[in-house]
Amino acid sequence: MTRSMAPLEPVGARARWLLGVGFFVLFIAVWAFFTLGGFVSPTFLASPVTMVKEAWLLFTEYNFIHDIGMTVWRVLGGFVLATVVAVPLGIAMGAYKPVEAFLEPFVSFCRYLPASAFIPLLILWAGIGETQKLLVIFIGSVFQIILMVAVIVGGARKDLVEAAYTLGANSGGIVKRVLIPGAAPGIAETLRLVLGWAWTYVIVAELIGSSSGIGHMITDSQALLNTGQIIFGIIVIGIIGLVSDFAFKALNRKLFAWSTI
Repeated sequence: MTRSMAPLEPVGARARWLLGVGFFVLFIAVWAFFTLGGFVSPTFLASPVTMVKEAWLLFTEYNFIHDIGMTVWRVLGGFVLATVVAVPLGIAMGAYKPVEAFLEPFVSFCRYLPASAFIPLLILWAGIGETQKLLVIFIGSVFQIILMVAVIVGGARKDLVEAAYTLGANSGGIVKRVLIPGAAPGIAETLRLVLGWAWTYVIVAELIGSSSGIGHMITDSQALLNTGQIIFGIIVIGIIGLVSDFAFKALNRKLFAWSTI
C-alpha cells in the first residue's frame, strides 16, 4: 500500500482538486455512455448534450435567471430569519440549564416534524406567496439550528468558565466573553451545514403553488417529460449550493483562523 492510501493520511490541495474533478468527469462519461449509446431511453434520462441544449433554451427563451434569483432569495430570506431567531435561543439553552429544560422537549419534538408537512397549513395561513415559502425554509431550519447551537455552547470548557469566575466575571460576562467567543467557530460551521438543508426545503416549497423558481421550472418540465431541463435544474441547485458552501468555508477560515474547525 502506498503512503497516500494509508488511513487518515492527508491529501494535498492539488491532489484533492484533481480527485474531486475526476469524479465529476467519470460521472459525466458514464452518463454519456448510457444515454448516447442508446442503453437508456431519452424519455427517462436525457443525454448531457440534450441537457446543454435545454439549458440554453431555459436562459435564452424562458428567463431562467429570474427563477434562479427567486430561489436564492427565498433560501437566504428563510435561512437568515431562522438564524436570527435560532442562534440567540440556542445560546440561551446552552448557557442556562433552566432555559434548556424549558425549551428542549418542544424543540426536540419540532425537529422531527418534516417542513413539507406544514405546507397545507401554511398555504391556508399565508397563501401561496413568498411568505409561505419563507416559512417552510424557516420551519425546516430553525429547530435544527437551535439544538445544534445549544450543544456547542453547552460543551464549553469548564476550566475557562471557572477561570473567568475567578477573575471576577459575572454570569453575563461569562456568556459574552467566554461561551459565545468559544462557540463562534462551531456555530458558524453549524450554519454552513444547515444552509445546505435549506436548499432542500425551498424546492419542496416551490413544487406547490409557485409561479417562479427552480422548483417551479422542474414541475413544469416534469409535465412535459423534459428530463433535460429537470436534470439541469437539479445541477444548478447543486452548483449554487457548492459555491455557497465554499464561500461559507472561506469566510469561516478568515473569521476564525485560530480554530481547528
